[in-house]
Amino acid sequence: MKVEAGANLEHDYNITVHQDLANGLAAAPDAVFICNPNSLHMAVALECARAGVAIFMEKPVASNLEGAEELLQLTRDKNLLFYVGYNFRFHPGLNRIKELLDQKRFGNIISVQAEIGEYLPNWHPYEDYRQMYAARSDQGGGVILSQIHEMDLIYWFFGLPETILCRGGKLSKLEIDVEDTASSLMQYKNVGGGFPISLHQDFIQRPPTRRFKIAGDAGGVEIDLIRTQLRVYDGEGALVESSDFEGFTRNDMFMSQAKHFLDCLAGRATPEVELYDGLQSLRLALAAKQSLESGTEIILKDFGTNVS
Repeated sequence: MKVEAGANLEHDYNITVHQDLANGLAAAPDAVFICNPNSLHMAVALECARAGVAIFMEKPVASNLEGAEELLQLTRDKNLLFYVGYNFRFHPGLNRIKELLDQKRFGNIISVQAEIGEYLPNWHPYEDYRQMYAARSDQGGGVILSQIHEMDLIYWFFGLPETILCRGGKLSKLEIDVEDTASSLMQYKNVGGGFPISLHQDFIQRPPTRRFKIAGDAGGVEIDLIRTQLRVYDGEGALVESSDFEGFTRNDMFMSQAKHFLDCLAGRATPEVELYDGLQSLRLALAAKQSLESGTEIILKDFGTNVS
C-alpha cells in the first residue's frame, strides 16, 4: 500500500467535505461509511441511526458494549440497513468451508485451531505504528479487537461458545499500551459432548501466518489464508479436494463486499453481516479481553446479554 504524495481526493473524486457530522447528515446521504477508530464507532453510529441513514461500519462495531442496546433497537425500529464490514465472509475458501460445515461433511467436530500472527509495524509502513488505532488503548486497539475477523469466522461457522478463557498480554518490545498476544480456548457443545476451539492472535510474527483448521470424526479441512490454499480430507485422511483459487486476489473480497452493500442499499439483497451478528463477535472479543484481564473463564450466556 502506498500513499500518493500531494494527492487531492476532493478534487480527483469530486468529493464534498463536511467538517462535522451534523452538516454531513443534513445533506441527506444515501449511506454513511463509519471508518474512524474503534472507540469512536458507537457515537457516530447512534447519531446516524437517529437520522435514519443506512450504515456501513468497519469492524468491530465498537470497543465496548456501551450504547449497543440503543443502537440495535434504533435499527430495528427504523428498519435501517446496517452492515458490518467483515470482508472475509466473501473469501471463496472460507465460503467453501461454510458449505462443507452446513453439509455436515466432517461429522462430529473434534477440534478447531485458528491462528493469525503479523508484525504490527509492517501493517502501514507509511505511518508510525505507535500512532495507529491498533496500538492505542484510547482508540480501542489491541490484538483481540484489531484481529477480530477470526472471531467473526468462528461465530459464522459455529455460533458462540459456552465459555472462553484467554491468556497473553503485552509480551513483546513493541511500543504500545495494549495486548499484543492473545491465546483463547473456547468450549462448544456437540453430539459427542463438546469440542474446543483454540485461537491465537499476535502482533509479532514474521513472516505472517493466518490459518484455520477443522478436524471431525468424518474428515477435516485446513486453509492457509496467506497462500490461499484449501485442503479437504475424508475420514480416512485422504485428500479429496484441493484449491489454490487461481486468479483470486485479496482485493476481490473488498470489491465483492462493496457490491453486496450497494445491492443491499438498492433492496436487491439482505446484509451478510447485520448489526446483531457484529455485536455477537464483539461480545466474544470483549469476553476474551475480560478473561485476559481477570485471569478467569467467561461464560458467554452471561456476558453482554443486553444486546440479544
